[in-house]
Amino acid sequence: MMNGIDRLLADPELLARLKDRRVALVAHPGSVTADLTHSLDALIAAGVQVNSAFGPQHGLKGDKQDNMVETADEMDPRYGIPIFSLYGEVRRPTGRMMSSADVFLFDLQDLGCRIYTFVTTLLYLLEEAAKAGKEVWVLDRPNPAGRPVEGLMLLRGQESFVGAAPMPMRHGLTMGEMGHWFIAHFGLDVAYTVVAMEGWRPDDADGFGWPASRLWINPSPNAANLNMARAYAGTVMLEGTTLSEGRGTTRPLEVLFGAPDIDAGAVLKVMNTLAPEWLAGCAIRECWFEPTFHKHQGMLCNALMIHAEGSFYNHDSFKPWRLQALAFKAIRMLYPDYPLWRDFPYEYEVTRLAIDVINGGPGLREWVDDPAARPADLDTVTSHDEAAWIAEVRHHLLY
Repeated sequence: MMNGIDRLLADPELLARLKDRRVALVAHPGSVTADLTHSLDALIAAGVQVNSAFGPQHGLKGDKQDNMVETADEMDPRYGIPIFSLYGEVRRPTGRMMSSADVFLFDLQDLGCRIYTFVTTLLYLLEEAAKAGKEVWVLDRPNPAGRPVEGLMLLRGQESFVGAAPMPMRHGLTMGEMGHWFIAHFGLDVAYTVVAMEGWRPDDADGFGWPASRLWINPSPNAANLNMARAYAGTVMLEGTTLSEGRGTTRPLEVLFGAPDIDAGAVLKVMNTLAPEWLAGCAIRECWFEPTFHKHQGMLCNALMIHAEGSFYNHDSFKPWRLQALAFKAIRMLYPDYPLWRDFPYEYEVTRLAIDVINGGPGLREWVDDPAARPADLDTVTSHDEAAWIAEVRHHLLY
């Protein structure tokens, strides 16, 4: 299998299209070639005239730990080119930034989830390129979560930096495919090229989109492995709660929750009673951890660990968004007055609850908090949204 960056470097015709043109690269630590050379180094070594680089959330170096920890612009000490931050003073490229190049190469490893902000960064780049008459090339990479689609559709008016457009939480597309959908959905007039992968087979049992031959390099500090990428469309919702998502441990965003005052075993029993089919496709293991930072720092937390890996994993039946929703519902049933929803500024949104920002509307929270609402009620609405998305994007699929 070849990623987009490797196909570009191996194709003289593609490289010829960049000859004598000013190029910018949008990248992070996971932007590497097959031999683990960073894309910035590889492009310059290949003779591409890279005039600037851009870092998304967590920075080009991937050193910023948490949400709303910004990165400043800087000069690259090796190449003497500006490195612009798209998660600092601005999240949308400015006119000065856009003037630094003619062609913008977007080479970010995504997780296949609407809330992972690289999706929104791509939209903002496409919109500004359309205004400035610039080209955008996506050097495509796998969606490690594969093709499955899951979650409620983002509602109109609920857009944010973690919700670029009306799509479900788990979108099932690569970034190259997502760019095609953005252009169609928003009617953008922009010169757009996808340097497609070669040999990516998202339905093959060898990793279901992430072949065993591919090394995992964190695209962000808490995206530590394939298990996290598979679970993330559910566990990311913990960011909008008072429950720990495992930050401050070695396995962040691979737990359904962690808390010092919740009986995890009791929660799991209720989950199995409410909707046992929503626990399919993985193993759930009770465990304990003590975060070294972030929520519940220094406190012993009881938790439920997700293992969407090895012989426990079933690609077709694993539903991380429903699994996480079910955990919330069980907690609410066992602890009706538990202060579940965290009220704090989240990704620059200050007027809406974080859980609603994350889900693109209040539907999930209202279902959890309604004592009369059952799993079938949420499933009916969500299944409708999922089917609509699958039908809408079908003709944009490249693989």
